[in-house]
Formats: sequence, structure tokens, C-alpha cells
Amino acid sequence: MKILVTGGAGFIGSQVVDAYIELGHEVIVVDNLSGGEKENINSKAKFYKADICDEKTIRKIFQKEKPEIVNHHAAQKDVGFSVANPLEDTRINILGSMNIIKNCIEFNIRKFIYANSGGAIYGNPPRGDFPLKESQPINPVNPYGLNKSLIELYLKMYKREYGLDFVSLRYANVYGPRQKGGEAGVIPIFIEKMLSNQRPSIYGDGEQTRDLVYVGDVVIANIIALKNTPGHFYNISTAKPISIRHLFNLIAKETGFKESPIFKEAKPREVRFSSLSCEKAKKDLGWTPKTDIKDGIKKTVEWFRENRLGK
Repeated sequence: MKILVTGGAGFIGSQVVDAYIELGHEVIVVDNLSGGEKENINSKAKFYKADICDEKTIRKIFQKEKPEIVNHHAAQKDVGFSVANPLEDTRINILGSMNIIKNCIEFNIRKFIYANSGGAIYGNPPRGDFPLKESQPINPVNPYGLNKSLIELYLKMYKREYGLDFVSLRYANVYGPRQKGGEAGVIPIFIEKMLSNQRPSIYGDGEQTRDLVYVGDVVIANIIALKNTPGHFYNISTAKPISIRHLFNLIAKETGFKESPIFKEAKPREVRFSSLSCEKAKKDLGWTPKTDIKDGIKKTVEWFRENRLGK
């Protein structure tokens, strides 16, 4: 199949591209390189440096390439940025996504695979509700979560009105090789700091939790999503929350870091606790997370040692 991947130079998108190419698919990458890196792009993929908000350019790419499936990973991913710059977050995550979807309708795309944020769209429900199922009400606490969730409503409408088949993968907190410090996750920040023998900062008391899913497991979900999917929304998660303090200790042990963290004031409008059920993905798709957090941290630290240390 011919698959167009937006954000295909990014942390997750580039590894999805690698997997699709390894399976024999023809892949077109669209990325403006604002967050992704050209070195991440598979040499067998056809690359267009383009912004998803650029209507004329995106239409030309669709018209020329005529992809069968679109995998949409391009996004503004920083929660803090969305709080400080809600209009820009909306421009990218709403208008940019709608520009891609509009072309999917015009050029009769078979399926739209949407990388959503399960870690942000549910907000801060009572702890007794965890792990959160897909039926949990959407109640984001920041513009990033709100804008990511709104695209699902558009997709439901376009499915009903135009027959656009789609699947939304609601990612928990994804981590692993190729992730950059500051890119919607504390793990690369902690690793880079510790490997440079600098004390990382923890914002708040460190008891906030995250549901951490390894990027290799996320890639498998994107492979399965190419096939027929009985439902439309799936948490891609572990249902095993870990506190930031515990995470700090795991990374410190793996890197050999001996010092304590610096505690700072909590960031505004961040999710306090996060744990997502993956039972629906297991039942419908046969997907389950395979990578234990300790193994995932070990693989990630090894990659950073080989690729980022001293660079």
C-alpha cells in the first residue's frame, strides 16, 4: 500500500515509517522539520518538507502521490506551549489536521490513522476511575488536550457524512529512542541531564503519575491499525502508572546518577494522574504492551549513550 505519514521525521512517526517500509509498503513523509529531524527519515521513503497548514502544498502532494492510507502524527505536542500560545496550538492541531482530513475526503483515502493523546484528553478525573477506559468523558485541562480531542469529533462527523474510515490511537506517555528532551516527556530530559552529570528538575512533589508506553509497542499498534478495526478509539497504554519520583530513581540507577533532583513549582494545567486501560485494544486488535518499564528505560538510556552523549 501507499501510505502518507505526517510528522514522519519525528520521534514516533519516523519509527512508524521504518516499520511500514520494512513490511513492504510505499511511504511518503510530510514534515516541516520544526520538531522532527531529517536524519530520522528512512532513506526509502519519499520526503516532502511541508507544513500541514499549507493548503496549496498539501493538496499538490495528495494530488501527485494519491496515497491509500494517511497516518497523521504531525502536531504541536508541548502542553506548556499550548497554555502560553493557545492560538498557535489551535492553528497547528486543529487547522493543520483539518487540512489533512479535507484532502483525505477529496482524494478518497481508504483510512485515516490519528495519533491522539490519551494522556491529555481525559483531564483530571477522580482517582477511583483509573485506569481510564475509552468511555471516560473527555475533559481536558489544557488547550493541547482540547484541540487533540476535537479532531476525533471531526472524524466522527466525516465518517458519518463522507464515509471516511478512521482509527484514533489514544497514546499514553510514549518514550524511547529518538525522543528529544522537552518533547512532551520527562524521560529524555532526565536521561540527558543525568548522562551529563547535571541534576534534573521535578516540577511539583513528584507524586504525579504517568502511564508510560514504549515506542516499539506503539509502532506495533500503528501496524495493526492498517487492518480493519472494529471500533474507532483505542487507548495505547500499559495501565501501570508510575510516579515521577519512581521514574527518576529508575533512570538514576540505569545511568549511575547519584544526586537528588531539584524540586520546582508545579507547572500550570498539567494532568496530575494518568493511567489508561488497554483492554479494548487487547480485545479488538490483539494488541498488548510487551515492554516492561525497566527494559524500556534500559534500551532508551543505551540509545542516548550511543547517539546523544556529547553531541
